[in-house]
Amino acid sequence: MAIYEFEGRRPRLGQGTYVHPSADIIGAVTVGEGCWIGPGARLRGDYGTIVVGDGSSIEENCVIHARPDETTHIGSQVTIGHGCVIHNCTIQNYAVIGMGSVVSDWAVVGEWAVVGEGAVVRQHQEVPANHIAVGVPAKLLDKTVGEDYRAEWLRFKGIYQDLARRYPAGLVEVSHD
Repeated sequence: MAIYEFEGRRPRLGQGTYVHPSADIIGAVTVGEGCWIGPGARLRGDYGTIVVGDGSSIEENCVIHARPDETTHIGSQVTIGHGCVIHNCTIQNYAVIGMGSVVSDWAVVGEWAVVGEGAVVRQHQEVPANHIAVGVPAKLLDKTVGEDYRAEWLRFKGIYQDLARRYPAGLVEVSHD
């Protein structure tokens, strides 16, 4: 893993957080306890700040950044799917950001909200708590998040928290002879 201080801005990682060796964490980035930071993820707090709550997973090839002197907030128990771009926004607890989605400047994704795969949440847009947004640009569905969905996603979130515990000892580089 590549964890870099930049001009006195030093990353802080919570206990039990796993950062894959090919991920980069730069500058003013705080990651809570028991998080999973997947291969190729880039969290860049060089002139902005990034805060990630406990138990969140940031999957492969995600890019997270913030504007100068501003903060990208990612709550606890959040799932950021493969290949997302998260920029200068707020994602509240238990939210799910689907694979390949973009959440842009000053947007807010509420608690237990879902951003569907490939969606684009525009600047200043809000996805209210328990709502589902899909499309480009993202539009709210008439359907909200129910108890069955919450139970299923709590199980999925537990899988990544378990991976954060298992990867340090279980990931072994294999030589190519």
